[in-house]
Amino acid sequence: MDRNIENLSVLQEVLAVLSRLAIPYALGGSWASSFYGKPRLTHDADVSVEPFSGKEAAFCSSFGEEYYVSLPAVQDAIRHRSSFNVIHFESGFKVDLFVRKLRPFDASLMARRRTVPLPDTDGQSLTFVSAEDVILLKFEWYRLGGCASERQWGDILAVFQVQAGKLDQAYLDHWAADLGVRDLLQRARQESGV
Repeated sequence: MDRNIENLSVLQEVLAVLSRLAIPYALGGSWASSFYGKPRLTHDADVSVEPFSGKEAAFCSSFGEEYYVSLPAVQDAIRHRSSFNVIHFESGFKVDLFVRKLRPFDASLMARRRTVPLPDTDGQSLTFVSAEDVILLKFEWYRLGGCASERQWGDILAVFQVQAGKLDQAYLDHWAADLGVRDLLQRARQESGV
């Protein structure tokens, strides 16, 4: 987990740029599942962002030579509602930024994000997707990967177990049906034992 702490400073630099430019974001992926479930080492961060047309150049110019970020890739991702990344050369740590899609689920995800203070910091905080939304996102990634990633599935079960009794089950039911992952939700409920 020491590596995650080192990578946190890189992540915070990227998130600070988003905040300074008033670009709403929500941290998802393994950072969110580690927050809601069981911590584990991860080599990247997944961040959902609202489209920020007109701010692409300002975003890219906010990073110094120690970062890789491509203006054409950022512009293309905003235009097509896809993704781009920011890479810190020295550490190799990568932040994948996913421009919010037009699906109702993605709008719901951004509306439900929550900001939490970081322990042992001077008022610093991070904004995460909700526990339910990280489960649903991981269902999608698990399915896209051919339902083969034990790590993704382990993250899902850990969130179910740690957040037992706190998850909005009706929300999970609704969006799992909408996203076509109802079978994975049922399986996770059975295997998590909660």
